[in-house]
Amino acid sequence: MAASASPRREAHGANAHDSVNTGEIAIGVIIGRTSEFFDFFVYAIASVVVFPKLVFPYLDPLTGTLYSFAIFALAFIVRPIGTTIFMAVDRVYGRGIKLTIALFMLGTSTVAVAFLPGHDQIGSASAWLLALLRIGQGLALGGTWDGLAPLLALNVPERRRGWYAMIPQLGAPLGLMVASALFAFFITKLSAADFLDWGWRYPFFVAFAINVVALFARLRIVVTPQYSQLFESRDLEPEPVARTLRAEGRNVIVGTFAPLASFALFHMVTVFPLSWVFLFTEEGPGRFLIIETIAAAFGVAAIIASGPIADRLGRRTLLGASAAAIAAFSGFAPQLLNGGQAGEAVFMIIGFVLLGISFGQSSGSVASNFSRANRYTASALTSDFAWLFGAGFAPLAALLLASNFGLLAAGAYLLSGAACTLLALALSQRLDSR
Repeated sequence: MAASASPRREAHGANAHDSVNTGEIAIGVIIGRTSEFFDFFVYAIASVVVFPKLVFPYLDPLTGTLYSFAIFALAFIVRPIGTTIFMAVDRVYGRGIKLTIALFMLGTSTVAVAFLPGHDQIGSASAWLLALLRIGQGLALGGTWDGLAPLLALNVPERRRGWYAMIPQLGAPLGLMVASALFAFFITKLSAADFLDWGWRYPFFVAFAINVVALFARLRIVVTPQYSQLFESRDLEPEPVARTLRAEGRNVIVGTFAPLASFALFHMVTVFPLSWVFLFTEEGPGRFLIIETIAAAFGVAAIIASGPIADRLGRRTLLGASAAAIAAFSGFAPQLLNGGQAGEAVFMIIGFVLLGISFGQSSGSVASNFSRANRYTASALTSDFAWLFGAGFAPLAALLLASNFGLLAAGAYLLSGAACTLLALALSQRLDSR
């Protein structure tokens, strides 16, 4: 396929670059990432406030939440498998067909959760069905990689790479704000019985609708002749996963662990604190979800600020400095989270500011090490593995540690993520200097 694509790249590369609309790509990236993160947070919030009672009512609340988080991790485990399958679809049928199948699979798996019967209706089959749907979400997520983020990064001035690198990351806090506000509305407006019976299901219907809108917004870009030529001219074409790992395995590993501080903090200020407050305080989840929504707005501002800061200092310098700041935060974060409502608010705001600065530049921090031929597939795999090792087990590990050894143990988990980032950045710098 690479050989047949080369003439088209030579014929259309210059024209495609000249006519590229970076603003259009940026909008497509934000819409796509926001829809994916909205799906992510709708499921994550339900893993705390719904599934332990609906699917595991025979367990105590803590054990039920741990089981729920174990199912939550399944999507991250199978996501690289989804990437492998959908890269093959991409090579044979094209990016548009791949995205259509993946996003409809993601939307169907998500909306099907809304119809999930509880343990009282079908017994243990409820947990197995939830796990199956979660696996479907993970496989589909592996196919949602559209290449727009690296395409955007490759078509901007080098002096503004940091500014454009933060654009895809805006989807995380935006998706969280919508998901948290939606759940907070239903939790505060409905009785506990009505919410557990039917109210929690509505956000999953909304997730399906958003997926459909995102599908058409992204297809409008990726399947046009102009952008098809541009993808080819920039060597953003799918390669077999096994071949890519043989060629880029070392860089994929470094890229996986470079953003680990961001991903560890990601769950320390989103899913884990909600579970801790819900399980170990008298505070209701509705109020804390409102705090999350407000704190996420600080995260949006911090992500935007990370762009000009990175362009001034350098992306790796900013990642290293933010990892050190996250390490320092891990020393007093547990005391804040355990410090009542005021402490929770301070914990969330500081946490989201640090998350925004670090997460805003964590995407593709070592992507420049990838060869042109493998850039598209290697970037997708790096994202998959970063989410798997950095986020997939984070809620489960943090809650398990905190419930058995206290909140300081959760802080130690956050510290380990910061240490991994600093080591990966140092290794990346050594590789670059060779």
